[in-house]
Amino acid sequence: MKGSVTVRMAAPREQVWDLVTDVTRIGEFSPETFEAEWLGGAAGPAVGARFRGHVKRNGIGPVYWTTCEVITCDRPSEFAFVVLAGRQIVNTWRYGIDPTSDDPGATDVTESYELSGSPMLAAYRMVFGRWRDRTNRNGMRATLARIKAAVETAPTV
Repeated sequence: MKGSVTVRMAAPREQVWDLVTDVTRIGEFSPETFEAEWLGGAAGPAVGARFRGHVKRNGIGPVYWTTCEVITCDRPSEFAFVVLAGRQIVNTWRYGIDPTSDDPGATDVTESYELSGSPMLAAYRMVFGRWRDRTNRNGMRATLARIKAAVETAPTV
C-alpha cells in the first residue's frame, strides 16, 4: 500500500528542505505526530540518523513513541525515513523537493508513504488498508498545506 500528495510552494527548494528535514518542528505540521527528537547524538538529518516521533494515531489515539531512521538525505532534493518496530520496517515516508519548470521561484513538494510488504502487516492492509490510505492522504494534504503556509510566510535568507 502506498500513496502520495504533491503541493506547489512559492519558495526556493533549500528553504523547503530546511523546514521538511527539521524533525523537531514536525508537531507544527503533522496531524498525527505532535513532537519528535533526534536520538543518539544526532543533531540533524543524515543517512543513518535516528529520531523518535510522538504519535497520536488518527489525531485521537492511541498515543505512542516510534523510532525512525533516515535512509535518504540528498539536499535539497529528497529526504526519506523508515518507521521501525524493533528492527522491522513498518513504513517509509519520503519527501521529494523538485524545482518547477514554469516558475523558478516555486517548488513542488511530494510527500509519500509506502507500507512495508511484510507478512506481519498483510492482515492490517487487508482489513484497514483503504481507510488507512485515505487517512494518510488526508494527513499528507494537511501536513503539506501547513508546511506551505510556514515556508511562504517565512523570510528568505
